[in-house]
Amino acid sequence: MTSPKRQKKTGEESPLRRQYREIKERYPDAIVLFRMGDFYETFDEDARTLARELQIVLTSREMGKGQRVPLAGIPYHALDNYLARLVQRGYRVAICEQLSDPATSKGLVDRDVVRVVTPGTVIEPGLLQERANNYLVALVLGDQEAGLAYADITTSEFATTQLPLLALPAELERLDPAELLAPRDQPEVSDLPVTALDPALFDTLIARETLLEHFGVVTLEAYGCEGLPLAARAAGAILAYLGDTQKGARAQLGSLRTYSVQRYMALDRQTRRNLELFQGGRFGTGKSLLDVLDMTRTPMGGRTLRRWLGQPLLDREPLERRLEAVAWFHRGGARRQQVIALLRDVSDLERLVNRVRGGTALPREVLALRHSLELVPRLRQALESPGGPEDGDSPAWLAEELRPCREVVELIAAALEEEPSTALGEGGVLRQGFSSELDEVRTASSDARGYIAGLERQERERTGIPSLKVGYNRVFGYYLEVTRTHLERVPQDYLRRQTLVNAERYITPELKEFESRILSAQERMAELETTLFRGVCRQIAQEAEPILETAGALGRLDLFASLAEVATRHGYARPTLTDDATLEIQEGRHPVVERSLPPGSFVPNDTAMGQGHGTLTILTGPNMSGKSTYIRQVALIVLMAQIGSFVPARSATIGLVDRIFTRVGLQDDLATGQSTFMVEMVETAAILHHATPRSLVVLDEIGRGTSTYDGMAIARAVAEHLHSHPGLGCKTLFATHYHEMTEMTASLPNARNYNVAVAEEDGQVVFLHRIVPGGAGKSYGIHVAGLAGLPRPVVNRAWELLEELEDQGTGNRERGTRAKGAQKAGDQLPLFQQTQGWLSKELEGLDLSTMTPLEALNRLFELQRKAREG
Repeated sequence: MTSPKRQKKTGEESPLRRQYREIKERYPDAIVLFRMGDFYETFDEDARTLARELQIVLTSREMGKGQRVPLAGIPYHALDNYLARLVQRGYRVAICEQLSDPATSKGLVDRDVVRVVTPGTVIEPGLLQERANNYLVALVLGDQEAGLAYADITTSEFATTQLPLLALPAELERLDPAELLAPRDQPEVSDLPVTALDPALFDTLIARETLLEHFGVVTLEAYGCEGLPLAARAAGAILAYLGDTQKGARAQLGSLRTYSVQRYMALDRQTRRNLELFQGGRFGTGKSLLDVLDMTRTPMGGRTLRRWLGQPLLDREPLERRLEAVAWFHRGGARRQQVIALLRDVSDLERLVNRVRGGTALPREVLALRHSLELVPRLRQALESPGGPEDGDSPAWLAEELRPCREVVELIAAALEEEPSTALGEGGVLRQGFSSELDEVRTASSDARGYIAGLERQERERTGIPSLKVGYNRVFGYYLEVTRTHLERVPQDYLRRQTLVNAERYITPELKEFESRILSAQERMAELETTLFRGVCRQIAQEAEPILETAGALGRLDLFASLAEVATRHGYARPTLTDDATLEIQEGRHPVVERSLPPGSFVPNDTAMGQGHGTLTILTGPNMSGKSTYIRQVALIVLMAQIGSFVPARSATIGLVDRIFTRVGLQDDLATGQSTFMVEMVETAAILHHATPRSLVVLDEIGRGTSTYDGMAIARAVAEHLHSHPGLGCKTLFATHYHEMTEMTASLPNARNYNVAVAEEDGQVVFLHRIVPGGAGKSYGIHVAGLAGLPRPVVNRAWELLEELEDQGTGNRERGTRAKGAQKAGDQLPLFQQTQGWLSKELEGLDLSTMTPLEALNRLFELQRKAREG
């Protein structure tokens, strides 16, 4: 029970403390930044968190009699820096502003939370990646399907889909959400951190009503999700969440796009990682395909490239349209350079217009909006200008998407100075003549300033004091300063205001009157300028949709010119797309690896699969010879073609694939208790379950994580399944160091052997990096070990052991040959010899369930000894 003394202290807390507690109770799961003058203050546990996370001083403050609470604060002008650190650490931050002027408020200043900043609702430019979207994603699960919606409030992108549960992981991987929303009672489906919400926000009726009210319609037919309840539930939840956290952001989502994942190639996490689409190198610090292809000049172009790389198309028609646009720029070098030069001066229109709509744009940002839109007519002219006969038809459809928005340009030109002040309210933002009322106030202020400017000369003449001067400071305002040597000449109408060591400062009634005029005019100018500027922003916001359409078109234009520039610089060719199973590449190259080598040193290779060339390629050869590079370059060339890019090859004919699967590299997953081999098998199983006849499968060294015989057996079984399983037969590149697998081609009609050519000179191995028909005869593993830097004694001992093992293998093969003599000619030989009969019987007779580990080990040792003795 609380003591009477304690109750008295609680009842005597200050009004400020009560105000804070009422606000904090509404946002218990957020750090409340409470604006007090020039600082955002935090209290209680929030203060301890802030001090710990930001490494700032934790102090305390008295907030009522006997009420001293923990306190930590940050300067208001440094908010973005501190906010970024808090959001990156996963905190939600409620920004509580002063809503009334402290100078005119009687009593407590009005305060309230204006927005809650979460990872998915960040709008500050300094907290965003310029060339990547910041997606807020909502997810709701059904029995067999899921509803998924995403929004980027900085670019107004808002989309939803209803997709099979099996397709969900790849879509989440593509979006890489900054924040994932889900009902509190929904099971987790990924390792992404989840913001758990009230399940009512995902209710079918509530979510639907939220969408209808937001768009002001009576049906969702126009948005494509009327018959997709899960998709509508996810989209409605996003709007509801934004209504709670970003009150102004909902208005920026002016439309909703419903899409189908069936239109795009799904890329799972392993494929993205193995092909190094977005991060390269072992630790994600090397060059990626994105780095190689990204020569865009605008943030919109960079974000468009990232989206296209994550969503390759499956239909030829839109791909041919993209390729034709790239080809048009590729053919016209001068035109391409003209467009690229113009694009360099285009700002991030998508995010600028949304800052304007959100009321957070600065004058210089609005001016940047105008300068960017002024370039649109020149870009249209470049697209529409006729070229030579060899240029072909220009992409007129792209020119039509570029809308000049002349009314917006004219409005900004009439309103803003060419070099406006950084901050509002300081003057110098709006042009003379834009507002007659503002001009009158400026004139009054200018007249008063003119009087004060001439006052110094006038008073020197009147008093005869040559050193008299007029000054100003914020504490005392305007004053007349007289040094002590001339104090006897001070007129009687001077009123002493301040005494200094060597001078006195005075005012006069007339000076105070003009000071009042100036200060009143300045206050009025600041108020008028802010009001007028916000009015200009509201007018611009009414044209936000056409500006956003133009921004999207500029992003695509930028990307087409960029892909053409990359193709020109690096010698890429336009691929020929088909709907059959053909995959023919002449002199193909790895787009990333070749950029890390001296020009011309990368060895190109051909590829021929499908349409009579076989569907299964068994690629053998030593490690470090280029097997992995080759099979990945084929996958990358296919992927590049299906985003509409030219490809690194002399020529390429590519039958569109529905999925690219990869299984590359050794890694474990300690967090889930999965060994290296288990991870390999899980990923391989996923490929075998989801591949279709239209898929491209890239496998590198299947079966390495277990014993040699087990690994070879698994590798062969996987290859046979991909080749022969009914309804499969997909294009497969199978790189392996098990050169024994080359025997498979004798019984698999669509399998072909290829190897990486190797030359031996004076006992040294030279990798030629050339893919040639036929299988490898040996693995050269010890050669590679020596190149990797293994100590010479270890390498020498390995050669000795290899010779012993090969001698043993020769004896076994001779015995095996006699056993195989009874087989019919033409029968396929087993991959491995059967275990000796006596050993089989011994193993079958062991009762492992009753043996101790030590007994089992001793028995195993005895069997090994017998086997060695023959």
